[in-house]
Amino acid sequence: MSSSPLPVIRLKPKSQPRAIRHGFPWVFDNELVTDRRTKNLVPGTIALLEDADRAPLALVAVNPASRIMARVLDLDTDAAIGPGWLHTRLEAAQALRARLYDAPFYRLVHAEADGLPGMVIDRFGDVAVIQPNAAWAELLLPEIVAQVQAVTGVKTVLKNASGRARGLEGLDDVSLTLAGTTPTEPVAVPMNGATYLADLLGGQKTGLFYDQRPNHAFAATLARGARVLDVFAHVGGFGLACLASGATEVLAVDGSEPALALANEGAARMGQQSAFATRRGDAFDVLAKLAEEGTQFDVVICDPPAFAPNKSALDAGLRAYERIARLAAGLVVPGGFLGLCSCSHAATPDKFRTACVRGIGRAGRAGPLIHTGQAGPDHPLHPQLAETGYLKALFFRL
Repeated sequence: MSSSPLPVIRLKPKSQPRAIRHGFPWVFDNELVTDRRTKNLVPGTIALLEDADRAPLALVAVNPASRIMARVLDLDTDAAIGPGWLHTRLEAAQALRARLYDAPFYRLVHAEADGLPGMVIDRFGDVAVIQPNAAWAELLLPEIVAQVQAVTGVKTVLKNASGRARGLEGLDDVSLTLAGTTPTEPVAVPMNGATYLADLLGGQKTGLFYDQRPNHAFAATLARGARVLDVFAHVGGFGLACLASGATEVLAVDGSEPALALANEGAARMGQQSAFATRRGDAFDVLAKLAEEGTQFDVVICDPPAFAPNKSALDAGLRAYERIARLAAGLVVPGGFLGLCSCSHAATPDKFRTACVRGIGRAGRAGPLIHTGQAGPDHPLHPQLAETGYLKALFFRL
């Protein structure tokens, strides 16, 4: 029997402990002995995971309400999951970002890949926005806030409770200020020579998509002296980066008026509002309308939301990516460039590329794939979780 003071949960006899020993960070509910005691554990409880022979495997965070019933926190079963442990993990995450970026604007913690499963933290200068998407992080939120402040020196910490992941964990959707002063204005974020305005309280996700930073930069190299169309622009992601690199005209398309207003303000702060225009509407409708108008661009980039957020939505999602590629390809001048992105982890790189190429072909266009991009290094991949390699960016010359 274990001498651990922690509750003990155990793998079923047919479950394979090797994956856990080799670093796989999740244990699903059908892999565990789920007796009444285990089912009654408070979501977020730290427990000792044993194999079927009662040998200790790892310290895990348990949530009986989740399909991912246990998340591996540490393979050292003698570790103490508390302030010191959190400080060490956060310090390692901060050290990596400080090496990568000159300014404190980045994803500070990318969940499992940073050893803090289910937790995301984005940093916006003196503000950190936490998405505690796992029950253990919600339970330890006061300690997490204290250690984030101790490691980074930020004064304000916000909780963002939006997103599908919290619902799957049985968590609330209430966002609030955890420390410091609630921001009353969007935060200016310098990135790739552009200025972005991030709404940390009312915007999508944590207010800005840092993951596309290297893909914004690549698109910008194509945009000098070019007319650019940025579809699903949000707060101006690709468009403002292209504007900063010398694009002559940028048209940003999005369904959200507040997001486009922030994009306009970013262009204004860059002193380039005259070269920046916006068009609000459904992206599919706007692309079709632009084709009717006979409008073409030197660079067209489409960065839609996740059309295939899970396997059940994959077929419909791939059809949507194909349709976007078909509509967008027709708007590219001969010799111009088309950028297509997907943040759907269910759409593998091969499947996404196939859908894009099919759509381009259906538009009567063709051309080589000149660049393949992924998320930036502040969004590291967990080598055993394909889901963490969710972002794909393909650039074609048509």
